[in-house]
Amino acid sequence: MNTELLEALNTLEREKDISKETMLEAIENSLIIACKNHFGKSDNIRVEINKENGEFRVYAEKTVVEEVEDNTQEISLVDAKLIDSKYELGDIVNIEVKSKEFGRIATQSAKNVILQKIREEERKVLYNQYYGKEKDVVTGIVQRQVGKNISINLGKADAMLNENEQVKGEVFMPTERIKVYILEVKDTPKGPRILVSRTHPELVKRLFEAEVTEVKDGTVEIKSIAREAGSRTKIAVWSNNPDVDPVGACVGMNGARVNAIVNELRGEKIDIINWSENPAVLIENALSPAKVVSVIADADEKTARVVVPDYQLSLAIGKEGQNARLAARLTGFKIDIKSESQAKEADDFEMPENVEEMEELEFSEEFSEMEE
Repeated sequence: MNTELLEALNTLEREKDISKETMLEAIENSLIIACKNHFGKSDNIRVEINKENGEFRVYAEKTVVEEVEDNTQEISLVDAKLIDSKYELGDIVNIEVKSKEFGRIATQSAKNVILQKIREEERKVLYNQYYGKEKDVVTGIVQRQVGKNISINLGKADAMLNENEQVKGEVFMPTERIKVYILEVKDTPKGPRILVSRTHPELVKRLFEAEVTEVKDGTVEIKSIAREAGSRTKIAVWSNNPDVDPVGACVGMNGARVNAIVNELRGEKIDIINWSENPAVLIENALSPAKVVSVIADADEKTARVVVPDYQLSLAIGKEGQNARLAARLTGFKIDIKSESQAKEADDFEMPENVEEMEELEFSEEFSEMEE
């Protein structure tokens, strides 16, 4: 029995990651509870377990008295002397309790304690395993539709992809493998409750980290990201190495890297731009693929006025304002876009584009006055 017990404990430790020490502690507690059910008391029960060979012994500590009033706590001097002649009144005698003598109810109680501990430890192990993956991307297998939500198996636990975390238009079939972003892991009596997402912007970021070596090792940083799930994403990237082109690294040879991510996102378009500390340059890049004539950015107010060629206005704004909206999210600026003709009508386009032109303009005005 001891060999079988050790093998069972080793199997639990190996397959379910439940430590042997935890289970031995559970066995000790179960024996104490069994004694309480069998004898009515357990405060004088002591359990000794050998962790090496699995042997265990249960002792009832009894006080030597002249006349026994409670045989669960006391032993007569005569009986104590029969065990060992050295015992005197007031001494403590360890009487071994045979667990095989326990009644059915006591045995069942001990069994329930051990099973309950196994279930608790399984839940704890699963929770810790998936809590460590929170805010990360994992691959799951679509199980079934639960109302408007989707149940996804992540290996040892199921996750729920709620309706508001699903991309509109995406349809998944049972047994299909998909990548999801773990939003939150909650500990519940029934096990970890895992919520996942297909719409979160961090999903795109994690996919780039997995696909692009330079992003994973920190050579290229994703500084900002703006996403409208299922339609378009803009990311701003920066390289810590002047010899590494951040946009080129993310795009990959013949677009291989970005196309792999686009395929995972079911055709969602991805714009990759260069990050800049200069707000005007960043905003100009963010409005790509539209061409920009001038940008006047107010870093304090977080506002920007942008002028684009007349024929580029619709491209800069995008379908239903999407391009401008994503650029605003990406940069954190409120962007006002006007065409050249609109800017001229509003007298916005008379301002020089840079300081050099301003100085040149002032000098030419002074020279004209001198000539007159």
